[in-house]
Amino acid sequence: MNQPHKSTHGMTTHIPPMQALRAFEAAARRQSLSRAAEALSLTHGAISHQIKSLEATLNVRLIEREGRGIRLTEEGERLATRLRGALAEIEDALREASQRSNPRQLRVSVMPSFAARWLLPRLGRFIAQHKDIDLDVRSNMALVDFRRDDADVAIRHGLGGWPDVKAELLMGDAFFPVCSPRLASTLPARPRDLARFTLLRSDDESWKPWFEAVGLDWPEPSRGPIFNDSSLMLQAAVEGQGVALARTTLVGNDLRNGLLVRLFDIDVPGPRKYYLVYPPRLAASPKLALFRAWLLAEIALDAAPAKTRRAPRRARVAEVPHNAPSRTAKR
Repeated sequence: MNQPHKSTHGMTTHIPPMQALRAFEAAARRQSLSRAAEALSLTHGAISHQIKSLEATLNVRLIEREGRGIRLTEEGERLATRLRGALAEIEDALREASQRSNPRQLRVSVMPSFAARWLLPRLGRFIAQHKDIDLDVRSNMALVDFRRDDADVAIRHGLGGWPDVKAELLMGDAFFPVCSPRLASTLPARPRDLARFTLLRSDDESWKPWFEAVGLDWPEPSRGPIFNDSSLMLQAAVEGQGVALARTTLVGNDLRNGLLVRLFDIDVPGPRKYYLVYPPRLAASPKLALFRAWLLAEIALDAAPAKTRRAPRRARVAEVPHNAPSRTAKR
């Protein structure tokens, strides 16, 4: 139950529910009810209801519809500015209290594909080396907001340059085709032979730069399976469902274990890189320093020379195309 609050002017007011305040602040910051709903894991209707409830409590209009988005009223602008700072102070206080109650915990936010295919296979070594740190690993496709989310540090894949955080480069990435050894009898001998194969696709990865690197004047594939997570796409390749454009950071274990084979020796650097990201207030954290050092050691271990399994060269391709482009390669 919300308790009455005695203001500095002697008037007694009621503090609205925290859900309503957070809903309004999120909508004001993103200028969208839909994006606020996504950020808070609520429905569009729930965000709208909370804001209307807040307007009724304050007896003032805070937002107005504008096309597909919203526009803050003058009163809404003033409230959003004050509220943003107040909520940040509350969340910092709660976070500090939580850290004092569990000083060994380090909360790590990471994308599902990187967590499953790079981090988790190596995590046992961190646990063995640092028994006094309790890692809390949370996977999420969304960028973590350190002011509101339960995370101390994140591993992000992107272009860098995020505001209000420290971002340290960990490693880059490169792309090359892979497939299951189940297709050994029909593996392509030359890049243009991929025209006879199903090309597996991922939402945030494009085949076209690799086509261009091998001299193929092909458009981006527009047919066939597409996945919103690279890990799912690679699993489809393991099952023999087609050829995937793999990233070096995600495919290493599958190559070493023989679940996938690399088709050609040509790879293309990816535009996005991996960064260790954290709020400035944690820059001197001993737990963060140990986690960073371990990550860099694991990355250096991956970079050490090692034999990579390669697919045998085949001259004959028998699989029927599903989504490969039909234009001919440059000669």
